[in-house]
Amino acid sequence: MQVIILCGGLGTRLREETEYRPKPMVPVGGKPILWHIMKIFARYGHTDFILPLGYKGNLIKEYFYHYHLMSQDVCVKLGNRHSVSFLPCNSNETEDWSITLVDTGENTLKGGRLKRVEKYLVGDEVMVTYGDGVADINIDQLLAFHRSHGKMATVTGVSPASQFGELHLEGNQVKHFREKPSTSNHYISGGFYVFNRAFFNNLTPDGACDLEAGPLEGLAAAGELMVYKHPGRWACMDTVRDMEYLNRLWDTGEAFWKIW
Repeated sequence: MQVIILCGGLGTRLREETEYRPKPMVPVGGKPILWHIMKIFARYGHTDFILPLGYKGNLIKEYFYHYHLMSQDVCVKLGNRHSVSFLPCNSNETEDWSITLVDTGENTLKGGRLKRVEKYLVGDEVMVTYGDGVADINIDQLLAFHRSHGKMATVTGVSPASQFGELHLEGNQVKHFREKPSTSNHYISGGFYVFNRAFFNNLTPDGACDLEAGPLEGLAAAGELMVYKHPGRWACMDTVRDMEYLNRLWDTGEAFWKIW
């Protein structure tokens, strides 16, 4: 199944990094967070990617165009015998991916980006996610859930870890304190959508067509949007603090999304 990863936003809350590159290219453990997201899907055999590009999208194109050059040892012979050859790679992480990179406009909202890449879709279902969120999600279970309910769309609901201690109060008295609970009883959208192809009829290529405001609200009102409650962990890279947190997890061997 094809996977669309939204890569066009400005990433204004991470301006320290996104002034120079698009947010999906901000590194975690030396690799763009986009690469980590793609590895999650590839772990379950989904390696046909479509990347709607916008802000500084040329840097994403350059990264994948020069992917082997930048990720493998290379022998360059100069002079009359000029040649470039890739040396044998002992890594098991050689990616066999198909990546369609599509310029969808710098200021286009997410719904418009999806509609503008619809012409590259080949099946009746497609997965969609954001270019800044990772999870230890079981994609097989997500797809099985989507196919079980017969509705048009599935969103993955996540219960993110609290960044602060949680207070349970009675009046002004603290009755219970819980330090940084890992789960709670509310869910937010964690991306990792599954859409039936018919969903794209709710979108337009207009740059002002959003995804959440409008199309998904309409699906929910029509009873066509279901939630897959992800029981594991999830994190997004929205701020410098998030970036530092994800890199710290990677550096200490605690990257929960590394399921490959």
